[in-house]
Amino acid sequence: MSGPLSASNAHLVGVISDTHGLLRAGALAALAGCERIVHAGDVGSPDVLARLAAMAPVTAVRGNVDVERWARELPETAAVEIGGTWIFVLHDLSRLDLDPAAAGFAVVISGHSHRPEARTEGGVLFLNPGSAGPRRFRLPVGLARLHIDDRGLRPEFVELEP
Repeated sequence: MSGPLSASNAHLVGVISDTHGLLRAGALAALAGCERIVHAGDVGSPDVLARLAAMAPVTAVRGNVDVERWARELPETAAVEIGGTWIFVLHDLSRLDLDPAAAGFAVVISGHSHRPEARTEGGVLFLNPGSAGPRRFRLPVGLARLHIDDRGLRPEFVELEP
């Protein structure tokens, strides 16, 4: 297909993880305009999800630090479809217990490591946005935006002021 993209075939997904209760103004600015926000766990506070949900629908999973009563309602994994693209979400990639390609997923989103990464294996994009919460060691603070359009899947990393 050629020509300009229409709104129906161009999608922008905000991808955030490991906020640990801290939602920076820069993160909110970077997520503005996203049609959906995916939080890959270690949310840290229900206020984080409420503030994100005020911007766009949120798909969130529970991370290893999400142990309080409010977090019990969060699933350990989630699946979401955006523009015909299926995305599987979990916190810790080492706990992936399915073959994403065989299950029909084009994207696997995870967090936990605090390290931003995008790689394609077996036709599946594995995306970790890094950590948007408190800085850990010398790792960058940031998130990702996932562009889904006629050109395919394009992750974009956004570094935030610590």
